[in-house]
Amino acid sequence: MDQLDDILHQDLDPTETQEWVESLNAVINHDGTERAHYLLEKMVDSTRRAGGYLPFNPTTEYVNTISPGNEAKMPGDAAMEWRIRTLIRWNAMAMVVRANRKPGELGGHIASFASSATLYDVGFNHFWRAPSADHPGDLVFHQGHSSPGVYARSFLEGRISEEQLDLFRMEVAGHGRGLSSYPHPWLMPDYWQVPTVSMGLGPIQAIYQAQFWKYLEHRGLMPKTDRKIWCFMGDGETDEPESLGAISLAGREGLDNLVFVINANLQRLDGPVRGNGKIIQELEGVFRGAGWNAIKVVWGSYWDPLLARDTKGVLRKLMMETVDGEYQACKAFGGAYTREHFFNKYPETREMVANLSDDDIWRLNRGGHDPHKVYAAYDQATKTKGMPTVILAKTVKGYGMGAAGESQNPTHQQKKLDADAVRHFRDRFNIPVSDDKLADVPYYHPGKNSPEVEYMLERRRALGGFLPQRRRHADAKLKTPELSAFEQITKGTGEREISTTMALVRGMNLLLRDKQIGERIVPIVADEARTFGMEGMFRQIGIYAPFGQKYRPQDADQLLYYREDQKGQVLQEGISEAGGMAAWMAAATSYSISNQAMLPFFIYYSMFGFQRIGDLAWAAGDMRARGFLVGGTAGRTTLNGEGLQHEDGHSHLMAGAIPNVKSYDPTFSYEVAVILQDGTRRMVQEQEDVYYYITVMNENYSHPDLPQGVEEGIIKGMYLFKDAGKPKKGEPRVQLMGSGTILREVIAAAELLEKDFGVTADIWSCPSFVELRRDGFDAERWNRLHPEAEQRVPYVTSLLQGRQGPAVAATDYVREYADQIRAFMPDGMRFTVLGTDGFGRSDTREHLRGFFEVDRYWIAQAALSALAKEGKVNPKDVARAIKTYKLDPDKPNPETV
Repeated sequence: MDQLDDILHQDLDPTETQEWVESLNAVINHDGTERAHYLLEKMVDSTRRAGGYLPFNPTTEYVNTISPGNEAKMPGDAAMEWRIRTLIRWNAMAMVVRANRKPGELGGHIASFASSATLYDVGFNHFWRAPSADHPGDLVFHQGHSSPGVYARSFLEGRISEEQLDLFRMEVAGHGRGLSSYPHPWLMPDYWQVPTVSMGLGPIQAIYQAQFWKYLEHRGLMPKTDRKIWCFMGDGETDEPESLGAISLAGREGLDNLVFVINANLQRLDGPVRGNGKIIQELEGVFRGAGWNAIKVVWGSYWDPLLARDTKGVLRKLMMETVDGEYQACKAFGGAYTREHFFNKYPETREMVANLSDDDIWRLNRGGHDPHKVYAAYDQATKTKGMPTVILAKTVKGYGMGAAGESQNPTHQQKKLDADAVRHFRDRFNIPVSDDKLADVPYYHPGKNSPEVEYMLERRRALGGFLPQRRRHADAKLKTPELSAFEQITKGTGEREISTTMALVRGMNLLLRDKQIGERIVPIVADEARTFGMEGMFRQIGIYAPFGQKYRPQDADQLLYYREDQKGQVLQEGISEAGGMAAWMAAATSYSISNQAMLPFFIYYSMFGFQRIGDLAWAAGDMRARGFLVGGTAGRTTLNGEGLQHEDGHSHLMAGAIPNVKSYDPTFSYEVAVILQDGTRRMVQEQEDVYYYITVMNENYSHPDLPQGVEEGIIKGMYLFKDAGKPKKGEPRVQLMGSGTILREVIAAAELLEKDFGVTADIWSCPSFVELRRDGFDAERWNRLHPEAEQRVPYVTSLLQGRQGPAVAATDYVREYADQIRAFMPDGMRFTVLGTDGFGRSDTREHLRGFFEVDRYWIAQAALSALAKEGKVNPKDVARAIKTYKLDPDKPNPETV
């Protein structure tokens, strides 16, 4: 390969080469670059057909993609926009510096926005449209660390007060007027639209939002428009797997409504992103290879004369050879250093800058700080058809901070500036703050009637209004079906056996038939539809494919064939839980972002859910998502045969930690129906900012009819499934509790206890220990803070109060799941919890439940042990149970093996 490279880079006949170049230039001058490109492609094709090896090079020269002659000209008043930009820079810096002079070390970031101010300014002034009567509005994913700059712009616009700026990162002390550290819709529900600061989550969300907009358009739920999604991210952020993990989807589906803007300041939190390489070149290759239009904005206008004089390409060669670590040093150490260590490497480049002073060399700007270059890139991005666009804009981290942090390794952490640094910042950007006030780092507002503010407001009026802004509710009022509409799954199955997974799929199908909301149901799977019995939806409503189905499916002659359709309703996102979750989030926030209320169902293996996509699940809570997450084949022992990595024993603990997630583990189809109806009503009809997590299983059994009056208990988390009646005198009694498939083991344990030991049991179905815990702590807190008021009784306490005997709870999850309610058990009621702590195993359900000690025999033995401790049965009965049920008292603890 090295020998081939040498041959490819040797010029065997320079005269002939020059003739070819002159011919190509003649074509460019006469017919344009498109014609030249076509001819080159034909020549490449002919060479390959002849057997020539032409290695693919996905990168271009280290110069701007758009030449000066092809740049769209920026309208407006450039001098005024520079003035506005300097004021925003100052106020953003002042906000962070003032915050960190207060006690408490509030933190914050100056350098990120300092590097990207121009990138945002051009967008706000010329491109980003707000939702209005004339346009649905663009969506901007702001880089989280740049939030001070967005607040500073809103301050000049009159949307945020000086008092609020001084409450940056003080949301508690601010009593609702404080500004959140980063974009958080939960904390600022009328302002921020999407949370982005958990790095990597913004890009993957943006891609699936873009896909979902196309989905809405193709299904006729939203008119086709030119609205765009703009996603800002740092070059260091691209190392997060979620940042680049889905870019092939965007290229494959031609998402031309998507623009990535990567702020390539060459520096991450600790040092250079690619000190020994070139991050812009690397990313250009990655994105171009994935089918994106890549626009590099490397150099500002001050470089144009030098590049125009570079007729031999020596400057371009030098730019290509220089690595990012050296570029950072040049910016940090100034013009003299740059002359010595950059331009002096070649006689030709040394001569180019011979007439420039060191200050002139230092002022040679990077493309991301040149509004004209940025405007040209944005203009091309908005006009690109058939593919997404990435703009790679080279900037300086800490731009304007001078010796306090400009292009220095610790810059990201810089949140305090001394007096000299503040003075330097003021002088560099010509901020009208006098020396006697400089120590206070005051905010500067030119006045609401000033030319600067009037210009800003005029630009925003032209673009439809202020940004960011968030819609709390969809305009359309939708009525959801009553519980009676779910009769197919509220009625018992008789001798037929089905799983709760099948019950949920049937419930989804019932919703799909509803005339009001049927078209708004969005089933989402990560290549597991057949696992969950959803293949019937393929033919019924189709799988969304932006270009339709271009082939005859292999199973076309079967009833449930694989049907893709441009108007398909199912989102099949391939083997990607993160992709499926991001698609779910797009649908779950469509009520706010697109004014279209949708109800998504994302069904996945529960073990690969919250623990794999927990960060996205938390972000979904932050952005007030509404929809159903469904953890299929849940529980530690239900998915028999799959083993350690597939068996879930803890997802409900993770779901329960997210404040606005309603978490349920139903056992019977009627419980599924009640939860589906309640969730649909609350999220679609009442438009509450909650989402639901439901675990379902693949174990088949018969299901009873919906008992009368249990609906409220199902939603609250617990109801009496079987009342053993008034206990006879001296008759031992126990309270047995369970959820999911283990509730059936609880029911069987009650039968064993009565048959073998004369112990009767009340049986409680507990679809949500999470909801019980929340209710209990809510009551406990209220009582603690209202000592003279009538004391509230936790729901679980009210149900068990007056019931006899100890309580035993068993689930297919770790003990901590059911143990959440221990604090709310009635006084004196002994509480034993059984669970599936430990690593999973491959085996049958029967063996697994015995191994984890949650089957009927272990439950019965635990109940007898509790009764023996209370003197209600003889300890010999406990020993007899161990022997009768063949339990091994010396077996290893399943949590430790």
